[in-house]
Amino acid sequence: MHEAKRKLAARLTGTVSRGGATPLPPEMLRECSARVAVAGWVTVVLWAFALFMNEGLFRLLHAAAPPWRWVWEAMGLRLAIVGLLSSIALAITARRWCGHPATVLRLAQVHEVVTCALIANMMWWGEITLHGGRVSWVAVVILVYASIAPSTPRRTLVVSLVAASMEGVAVFIAWLRGVLPPDANAFSIAWHLVPQYLCAVLAIIPVTIIRKLGLQVTRARELGSYTLGERIGRGGMGEVFHATHRMLARPAAVKLIRQEALGESSPEGAALAIERFRREADAAAALQSPHTIQLYDFGVTDDGTFFHVMEYLDGLDLETIVERFGPMQPERVVQVLAQACHSLAEAHARGMVHRDIKPSNLFLCRMGLEVDWLKVLDFGLVKLEPRASRGELQLTAQNLTTGTPAFMAPEIAAGTAPADHRVDLYALGCVAYWLLTGRLVFEAESAMQMVVRHVSEAPVPASERTEFEVPPELDALVLACLAKRPEDRPTDAGELARCLAAVPFLQPWTPARARHWWEAHLPDDHIVPAPSSEHPTAIIAHAR
Repeated sequence: MHEAKRKLAARLTGTVSRGGATPLPPEMLRECSARVAVAGWVTVVLWAFALFMNEGLFRLLHAAAPPWRWVWEAMGLRLAIVGLLSSIALAITARRWCGHPATVLRLAQVHEVVTCALIANMMWWGEITLHGGRVSWVAVVILVYASIAPSTPRRTLVVSLVAASMEGVAVFIAWLRGVLPPDANAFSIAWHLVPQYLCAVLAIIPVTIIRKLGLQVTRARELGSYTLGERIGRGGMGEVFHATHRMLARPAAVKLIRQEALGESSPEGAALAIERFRREADAAAALQSPHTIQLYDFGVTDDGTFFHVMEYLDGLDLETIVERFGPMQPERVVQVLAQACHSLAEAHARGMVHRDIKPSNLFLCRMGLEVDWLKVLDFGLVKLEPRASRGELQLTAQNLTTGTPAFMAPEIAAGTAPADHRVDLYALGCVAYWLLTGRLVFEAESAMQMVVRHVSEAPVPASERTEFEVPPELDALVLACLAKRPEDRPTDAGELARCLAAVPFLQPWTPARARHWWEAHLPDDHIVPAPSSEHPTAIIAHAR
């Protein structure tokens, strides 16, 4: 059952052919479908140029018409207009259906046959000679489309043979109309059609080459038991790919972290980075909170690339949600923050400090039958608190990012105190401010100005910067998290969660309200294009 569903889904997305062969990996499929749109516009230009030459320039210059001139005055003009309109339709459709590359490639193959039929009938509509030898434009179209819209060799051969046969159909129509050349006979016509069929067979060559390259890319993307699929995120330290387990029906997300992104260059530094990566991954894998992203596997490839294998999430990060849908209702903010506290409380109890809590690292998703389920991301590069052993401190102290300026606690920015669990509470206060207002606690033109404002300036209450009615208890709690001195903040994530639960609301955020929001804004069939920026808009956390 699972295998049948997998094959059906793969067929719909274009990753598996009907014959079971894998023509191209998803990213190469998307690249080919993108080229179809470009090829469509190129064809539009060529049809427009032909129309201009025959209907514009020749009339303007009053030049003597070529042998086929009279064709353009009748059926040829109509065929050229049909070719122009069909090419425009292909280009627009390919652009709009970029999320369905297999469908786009099939449309391109249909367009290939249609174009060959139009060209062949234009060539055989008027007077034509079979002497002197010539290469039909049908042969050129067949070879070009085999490179632009590749499929399996078998499908390509079938489509190419059908396209080559369009000239035979045009010959038959010319015979019915009685306009065949006087010297035409079965042998001369067959000899004239041979190059088209030869090109149809040769079209298999570029398809086979492209397919082999795709298989090589797929093999190169195998990490342990996982095979990488499409890229779903990109960041300063690496990239995130959708992945599938080769034995289990379980999707995953693989984050690749380049060794040079960790700031290590010497062999000693690389060895230290690998050991630190292993210990930190062990710590992240030990976290059991359902609101912490689950780490399935980790490792280092032969070329020194670190990788995490994480659970695959369906939803949006909080940064994207606010940017797309605006600030959240205060009662929903309380529910979201409480889930984050659940994750952080366990991490802090184990002596780990996240140090990079921010909206893009908090992911709201579907989890089973639940919606509005929060996951805290990027626990792979945590820092251990000062009570950890000396060896552990050395493994986490060098060359790792200590946070994002807009969410950085004053003691980190000023360097006045070591980073303990309360820096995460400060960052969580900044997140709450963002969710309530859609704005950062402080605005600044540079990272340095942002850091200075966090150290020296008092924040404006969130209630004064949002259209929602923020309860005074929640307003005061956010400001308490944003206290400059760590001792003035809630003592730990557990206390913060209890204070959040005590905030009164006339209409609390219920599961029914959450389901209504998801059905209205992100239904189950909601599809978001694959992102290319640092913050993916859906599916999984970005690479930091």
